[in-house]
Amino acid sequence: MSDQSRFSDDLGYLDDKRAAMTETLRAWCAINSGSGNLDGLTRMRALLADAFSVLGTDVEIAPAKPHRMVTAAGEDIERPVGDMLRLIKRPQAPVRVLLTGHMDTVFAADHPFQGETLIDEDTLNAPGAADMKGGLLVMLYALQAIERSTLVERIGYEVIINADEEIGSHGSAHLLTAAARRAQFACVYEPALADGTLAGARKGSGNFSAVIRGKSAHAGREHHLGRNAVAAAADFIAAIDKLTGARPGLTVNVARVDGGENYNVVPDIAVVRFNARLEQPEDADWLMTALNRAIAEIDGRDGFSAKLAGGFTRPPKPMTPQLEAFFLSLRTAGEELGLHIDWKPTGGCCDGNNIAAAGIPVIDTLGVRGAHIHSAQEYARLDSLVERAKLSALLLLKIAAGDLPNPGDWPKKEAA
Repeated sequence: MSDQSRFSDDLGYLDDKRAAMTETLRAWCAINSGSGNLDGLTRMRALLADAFSVLGTDVEIAPAKPHRMVTAAGEDIERPVGDMLRLIKRPQAPVRVLLTGHMDTVFAADHPFQGETLIDEDTLNAPGAADMKGGLLVMLYALQAIERSTLVERIGYEVIINADEEIGSHGSAHLLTAAARRAQFACVYEPALADGTLAGARKGSGNFSAVIRGKSAHAGREHHLGRNAVAAAADFIAAIDKLTGARPGLTVNVARVDGGENYNVVPDIAVVRFNARLEQPEDADWLMTALNRAIAEIDGRDGFSAKLAGGFTRPPKPMTPQLEAFFLSLRTAGEELGLHIDWKPTGGCCDGNNIAAAGIPVIDTLGVRGAHIHSAQEYARLDSLVERAKLSALLLLKIAAGDLPNPGDWPKKEAA
């Protein structure tokens, strides 16, 4: 008897679920759940709590910590973010996995991309369809298949669905890290690429704000008395832009500049927002030294002050031997379903970075196949809903049966 037939009854539960999954996905995508839309996130959280309640355990609301941010006026403030959902089942089982996803999207309530387009019978263009409401459905249905299996008592899991992943998970990282330390390995349901390729190694990421203050003055009558914060910000931007490529894989992306108002006023404040990505953990210290040097140069100018806020919140996720072995196990499971599973490094980052830093192997693109995320062209392949739910279910069942090694039995990566 092949492994595929061995688990055919468990996976067969998913065979006729495409229509129901598609209907639910469209309903979920119709709710705007941008990271800053607390009302929309509350509605989304309620729908998810109801959906995941079918797993037969309590679905808790876990409070998120507020997110610190710098305003356009240079003020350091706290902003509330949406709370998380959390459920735990069979925490003492021999196989213990953390499954995570996020309910927030990058599309604010006033963003023009709100509706859906069914491009063809297998392609849904809708906000969050791939990133990652489709992934949440894949997770849910995979767990429903697990709950019907004769191996169910061998599989324990904790599910965390946060609401601030798209803005860095500042309010939820503490809960994700604590949960990762209770688990043996983790599955995250970010989308795979349209051809099914998964993300392997990931770069680390940090978001920063530089607040530069000068002195306002009349641009004509007393220009010489002013200290132009926007002009100083331009010098700072030129300095940090040159850091891209100074280390292999290092990039610095200036994303936004706030400052200035009227043409006839020397601007007295500018806020520069930028992102940095790196491949090697040790490059974080090197970059911070370079950034502090650039900010100190502006701060030392007559009539100016400058300070740097922010930091690295997502450590790099390297392709360790333990992670590669986990991917090879997933490839084995995929072969039973007629799927070729491949992976490649990416500059993108997600909660998988933080979970890996806690010391456990994590595959973080187990969601639907899709493309063009973070744009109005985002789409999910509807034929991958059942396909990817089967893949996750089979992976966990084969680990529970002993057909694949438990990633928790491999030597743990030292926690960051």
